[in-house]
Amino acid sequence: MVNTVDTTAGAPEGTAPRRPGYGQLLRTPGAWTFLLPGFAARQPFAMLTIGIVLLVQHTSGSYGSAGIVAAVTGVSMALFAPQNGKLADRFGQRAVLVPGVLLHAASVTALTVLALAGAPLWALFVAAVPTGASVPQVGPMVRARWAALLGSSEERARLLPTAAAFESVTDEFTFVIGPVLATALCTGVHPAAGLIAEGVLTLAGGLLFAARKGTQPRPAGRRAGGSKRTSGSGTSTEARASALSVPGVRVLAVVFLGIGSVFGGMQVSLTAFAEEIGNPGANGLLYGVFAAGNMLAGIACGAVAWKIGPRRRLIAGYAGLTLAASGLWAVHSVPALAALGLLVGLCIAPALISGYTLIEPLVPAGARTEAFTWLTGSVALGQAGAVTAAGQLADAHGASAGFVVPLVGTALALVTLVAQRSRLTPKAPGRVAARGMGHRVPVAVD
Repeated sequence: MVNTVDTTAGAPEGTAPRRPGYGQLLRTPGAWTFLLPGFAARQPFAMLTIGIVLLVQHTSGSYGSAGIVAAVTGVSMALFAPQNGKLADRFGQRAVLVPGVLLHAASVTALTVLALAGAPLWALFVAAVPTGASVPQVGPMVRARWAALLGSSEERARLLPTAAAFESVTDEFTFVIGPVLATALCTGVHPAAGLIAEGVLTLAGGLLFAARKGTQPRPAGRRAGGSKRTSGSGTSTEARASALSVPGVRVLAVVFLGIGSVFGGMQVSLTAFAEEIGNPGANGLLYGVFAAGNMLAGIACGAVAWKIGPRRRLIAGYAGLTLAASGLWAVHSVPALAALGLLVGLCIAPALISGYTLIEPLVPAGARTEAFTWLTGSVALGQAGAVTAAGQLADAHGASAGFVVPLVGTALALVTLVAQRSRLTPKAPGRVAARGMGHRVPVAVD
């Protein structure tokens, strides 16, 4: 049983509890046991797509071909990630993670060897499928650990939005380092070096994270469909259904496709832009600035005591993201593209954080890893489609055409979000979310 944290300790009687913040979050007992391994395990994720694009573009001479191979990887990840999340909820994270990272390392090795050997495109597709399917879902697993750790008491539950912001910052920090590292390895060492490093780091980091068994959520175990079971407190609870059965999760999955279109469109278009100006190394710098904007906005979102709910923040953040993406295609200089890329990055974090925060009140605890992986998979699927479209457009019309993809993707997702926003509120007014055994507190999501 996890001990609770008294945030009023040492404060004069009658004063308000301290506002949730990063310091209080990181002092949560047991947090560091999974945070450090989790950071190491998710670092390679940001290297995968750009590593594939740079390697296949080098061996084939085509951004279109490189984009399609990367897209196959992304689609495969998007299709298999929710199933991996469901298995992790049912059998435990370690049981899914260990075989997954072993398969991923082998698949990346096969893809690298085939690309260097000049294998036909269909062979690269075959290798790309298990490469994407086996991508370890460390980010959703870390978020599920936070939900389990903080959901044990009302006091800790106040830290859930801060945890969502912290995880977004961590994700984006990897996207500051990962693309720059992969680009440096591919351009300075060997075109395959970035992808090889991704495979090695995934294997080492994944096994290290899997070894931290003490903080993983308790596996739900197998349950008969439609049956009910009795908890230790004597309360009857329904068997866990798929997270996708929750309407709000389906809406968020569609909305996160637009975020994926930004990541994919930016990766390919920035690479093509850097090639056009004769400075390939600028790609890592430009993408790093874009990701840095996301990271800085994530830090700010976690530090603010919000007076409006995550649903409204999601709509506002998405509107800003669409507006910022609308100017990318018209920019033709490195300083201007860096500045606009920074603005786009600043708008992504509020949307991501708000979407992940909505999962906690909408989805039962036993299906949250799966729910988080649906969102992560949607980002990957949107990224895959954007990589393909932007690659084709960049080949045919130049980098500027590729930047149209993030605009179209975010605009379509924004329309869906506004039209379906009512589904992001729990059905029953005043719904309460479970906080451990028999303890329930109100949840506001608007």
